[in-house]
Amino acid sequence: MQFDLPRDRIFEIEEIDVRLDPGPHPFLLGTEAAVAARWQQEKAAKPALFDGEVVLLSELQLEQGRLSGLCHTVLYSQFLYWRSQRPVESAEHAYAHPILVAADNALVAIRMAAHTFNAGQVYFASGSFEPVDFPGGCVDVDLNMRREALEEIGVDLHDCVAEPRLFGLSRKEGTVFFRRYFSRLSADELARSIRHHSEHGGDDEIEDAVILRSLADLSDNAARQMPPLVDWHFSNSPLSGD
Repeated sequence: MQFDLPRDRIFEIEEIDVRLDPGPHPFLLGTEAAVAARWQQEKAAKPALFDGEVVLLSELQLEQGRLSGLCHTVLYSQFLYWRSQRPVESAEHAYAHPILVAADNALVAIRMAAHTFNAGQVYFASGSFEPVDFPGGCVDVDLNMRREALEEIGVDLHDCVAEPRLFGLSRKEGTVFFRRYFSRLSADELARSIRHHSEHGGDDEIEDAVILRSLADLSDNAARQMPPLVDWHFSNSPLSGD
């Protein structure tokens, strides 16, 4: 089975072995004209979109805590075409969230800027996996999370305490891998730092930092994966490495 993992519930990942296949994604074969037409529409609506490289899954399975899968490098234009065709049995998306936990146990997320594809949405700083996240051909989830956090919000996750366990949540919109990172800074201090980073040469895709002190703080424009992740955090104490 191409995609065989529990849906709509949080699960623990003990081992991950998702590999990058050098070949084209089977779903995209023969779609060049359709991809080009869709990209033209998307660019007309959001001129700042960049046709960089991301990855798209062709397989993903969870068995006894071991997550294995296969993905392919695609252009962002191809990725957006796939999104427009969902659900697609032969292709799915995965990404990672470093859940930033402040010293006062609040969560710090971001709101995306108006010129981005996900304009106005609230979620934890993250980005799609890229080929650079596959050193030796196998995904390094923490490499992706550290890179995206530093680029988007100016937070070096090496300065945080990483929860030892990795978790996942798979929904029809995609599968998110996540880990909590505990900062010594308060939520207000983190938010000020993120705003300073965005205003002084940082990622212009970020409109603002968003502090979440409870599930009730999550707005209606939050990304769909956010409610279960926020609820999980406030319902679960930090886990030890034992």
